[in-house]
Amino acid sequence: MAHEGDEMTKKFWMSFSSVSMALFAYLFLYVPILILIIFSFNSKSFPSPWDHFTLNWYRELFSTKEIWTSFTNSLIVATFSTLLSLSMGVFLIFFRATGGEIRKAIPLFYGNLIIPETMLALSLLSYFTFFKIELGMTTLVVAHTVLGLGFVIPILYTRYLQLDRKLNEASQVLGATSRQTFFKITLPLLRPTLIATGLLIFILSFDDFILSYFCAGTSVQTLSLYLLQMLRSGISPIVNALSGILLFLSSILVMFFFSPKIRSRIL
Repeated sequence: MAHEGDEMTKKFWMSFSSVSMALFAYLFLYVPILILIIFSFNSKSFPSPWDHFTLNWYRELFSTKEIWTSFTNSLIVATFSTLLSLSMGVFLIFFRATGGEIRKAIPLFYGNLIIPETMLALSLLSYFTFFKIELGMTTLVVAHTVLGLGFVIPILYTRYLQLDRKLNEASQVLGATSRQTFFKITLPLLRPTLIATGLLIFILSFDDFILSYFCAGTSVQTLSLYLLQMLRSGISPIVNALSGILLFLSSILVMFFFSPKIRSRIL
């Protein structure tokens, strides 16, 4: 009986510690976000204490044209860099799958995971300057695409190596060409990885500051650069309101993507 009591006590404390650690992790992650959203409705400027509820900062946010221009620029850069990174990654896997000797070049794309982003930004800036390429939207998309390739190709290639080779062999035995096998068998199997990697690259590109700071020039301003400009002149509650809007949009996207019906159709 004493032994059973010790086992039950041990299980209780193990369960209690697991729940406590999970609760602490959730609080550590989400309490700052909750406070940020709450103070976006504060009538006084941040970091003043709470006064009373107001929607003035949201009204000012939607009436500030510069913010939405910067938001649009970040959205355009993130979208194009994600599409280019995924397309180049798919083509590389295609040449590898159809017998091309591309395997030796794979390690070259791991450099972005090792090289500090500041060094990568300086290298790209030197490259654009050497060839006298004017900094702007194009150079910004190129820089973010280079950053994305460092994540897309290793992830896709690792997933490609895990695929069952018997499916490709069966497809070729049934008379399919290498191209048909790739687009009918291999690529659909890589679709979940492509979607997950695309979301990762989009988020990294949308939030990136260092590459934007070095490669955007003076003609293009992304959202991260605009927020830096705002912070230099003092923290405005508009930043809290913008963060609340972005959190709301991202939450809708997550719920939309992780809906069982929608996920089954996409994947």
